[in-house]
Amino acid sequence: MTEELSFEVDEEAGERLDRALHVRLDGMSRAAIQKAVTAGNCRIDGLPVTTPACKLRRGQRVELRLPRADSPLQAEEAELEVLFQDAHLVVCNKPAGLTVHPCPSCPEGTLVHRLLHHFPQLRQMDGLRPGIVHRLDKDTSGLLLVALDEATRLRLAEAFAARTVTKCYLALVQGTPPREGACREPVGRHPTVKVKMAMVPESRGGRSAHTDWQVLWTAADRSCSLLLVRIHTGRTHQIRVHMAHLGHPLLGDALYAPPSVQARAPRQMLHAWRLEFSHPWSGKKHIFTAPLPEDMLACAAASDASTRRLVITGNPGCGKSTVCAALERLGVPVISADAVVHGLYAPRGLVALWLGERRPDLLAEDGSIDRAALRPAMRQDPLLRQDVEKQVHELVRRRITDFWEQAEKRGDPVAAAEIPLYFECGWQEDAFTPRPQSVCVSCPVDLRRQRVMAGRGWSAEHFDEIEAWQWPEEKKISHSDLVLANTESAEELDGRLENLLRDIMRDQKEKSRLLREDWQRLLAGLRLS
Repeated sequence: MTEELSFEVDEEAGERLDRALHVRLDGMSRAAIQKAVTAGNCRIDGLPVTTPACKLRRGQRVELRLPRADSPLQAEEAELEVLFQDAHLVVCNKPAGLTVHPCPSCPEGTLVHRLLHHFPQLRQMDGLRPGIVHRLDKDTSGLLLVALDEATRLRLAEAFAARTVTKCYLALVQGTPPREGACREPVGRHPTVKVKMAMVPESRGGRSAHTDWQVLWTAADRSCSLLLVRIHTGRTHQIRVHMAHLGHPLLGDALYAPPSVQARAPRQMLHAWRLEFSHPWSGKKHIFTAPLPEDMLACAAASDASTRRLVITGNPGCGKSTVCAALERLGVPVISADAVVHGLYAPRGLVALWLGERRPDLLAEDGSIDRAALRPAMRQDPLLRQDVEKQVHELVRRRITDFWEQAEKRGDPVAAAEIPLYFECGWQEDAFTPRPQSVCVSCPVDLRRQRVMAGRGWSAEHFDEIEAWQWPEEKKISHSDLVLANTESAEELDGRLENLLRDIMRDQKEKSRLLREDWQRLLAGLRLS
């Protein structure tokens, strides 16, 4: 099947052949016309002409026969989310993981193959990228504008070149950038890694690049932020390169982010969210936005879902250690204040070194603190007790803070600290930020005394002495957020703990749901602005 054009030269006299043909074939590029002429598809006064630059004379008869393009690409039936279409163009929402057009590493299964199935007229266009006027990286999701005919493709290409098409992206980046800003560093090919781009001076082949951003949202722990990004130029990997250069790489970016940031998301968290352009034929202004993808929402929710911090407290013999052991069996990381103190009292422990400089008589032969000597010394010297407790409490508090911060970085939903003297130290007020939820393990005093005398070999007098140093159980219960009775079997205790964790996880899911709603309201407001 061919398309034929025939005309007699009049006003075109003195013009180049390819220019005269381009005027009459508005929907065909100069390059395509030149290719058709050199291929022998043009005649002047019946004689073949293969020189696109030849000058025309008045009265000549020009004939051009154009074989209709027949794309070698095979249409593939697959889902395509179309947000708008008319006789000239399509706006679609590309999912992450889908390559836009065929290339040596991806000869099939691309967006173009899907487009051919839904819009067969694209076969009339040359090349392996029919209708494509701009592109998105494989793992970037969002809006893509596609021309359905060559004339529309040329007009849209001109609009992109003139920078009259506005493209805004949503990017989830590491850390907290300034509230708004711009990057104008030129971008070019990386000097040693061919698949990467880099900051390259224009004098060495880099091309000018301009990226603006504003911060829309920041996670509670300030570990990541959502940016609205506008690009004024369309360089390869521009947003990814610029944000990495600024020290805020995209979460999940396998090329430009360090491993710890790559691991925070299944792909680079970049979404072509808003597209604004004038229709190439009607001139009508169009604005489209694409729904935020689920994986970006999930990534943001996970970043903002802070670890639920639990303090397990109670009086001697109540079963705090039993509860913590059960929590560990259920997958909850646990730290013990007593275990931290044991390390501080051990040979070359920080408290042992500190106390050894002041009271070497309170150290055992191996350099550890002699607890049997320390207790009566503290009873006799209140100032000594005050100094020891001050040193121990601050070091334990720091260690527990570090433990919870590490749990936050790992994304643990729950982390527990066993702190027998949590209330006695005054830590329920502002020792930890955010404030943990306190769980008091309760048990009648007679049963507790019986347990420690049988299990730890304490005397009744020693139990009463330690008990007297702590708040009464009733007072601890009244100040605790939750109370966990430990008077029955281990199986019943495990069941109560499972119910407790189930309630906590339900609260976390509710928090994530509320975050998602906040994002949707935020984006709805941006669409209206």
